[in-house]
Amino acid sequence: MTSTPGFTCTCCGRHHAELPMSYSTTAPHAWHHSFADAPDCLLSSDQCVIKAEHCFVKGLIEIPVAGTGEKFSWAVWVSLSRDNFARAAELWDTPGREAEEPYFGWLSTDLPLYAPTTINLKTHVHTRPVGERFSIELEPTDHPLAVEQRTGITLDRVRAIAETVLHSGDDADDDA
Repeated sequence: MTSTPGFTCTCCGRHHAELPMSYSTTAPHAWHHSFADAPDCLLSSDQCVIKAEHCFVKGLIEIPVAGTGEKFSWAVWVSLSRDNFARAAELWDTPGREAEEPYFGWLSTDLPLYAPTTINLKTHVHTRPVGERFSIELEPTDHPLAVEQRTGITLDRVRAIAETVLHSGDDADDDA
């Protein structure tokens, strides 16, 4: 959470005590609740496998917030090749894993605040020290999310995101 005071929501008129600086989704876009009991499927807080074929990891798209020294983050899912997923799993608890070259991945989270869709944006997945989520670097395109990651956002944009997420009814949860 940020040290920035809360805000009065223009959607509901209520004062919210804190301004969330991160949001998280529970599963990749391709996940369906019917996969939960399938023997060839897995969904944990950081890894997902669908039908023993499609592999995903959770990481953070971090966006600098102008004038604050803070970062806003989206905790999102990215698909990896089976080989890269196996390598990431092999190094999961290995100190020094952050020296690993980035993995190529496809963004597999739909962030409805952005148009066009965020599904299948190209990414580089950077491993961080043990216990830290991957850093997701978007390919530098003109997609609004990629532009925000490169150039940053204002606190007003963070408030606008909060208002939209708080009143959207989607699966985004506070705190990545």
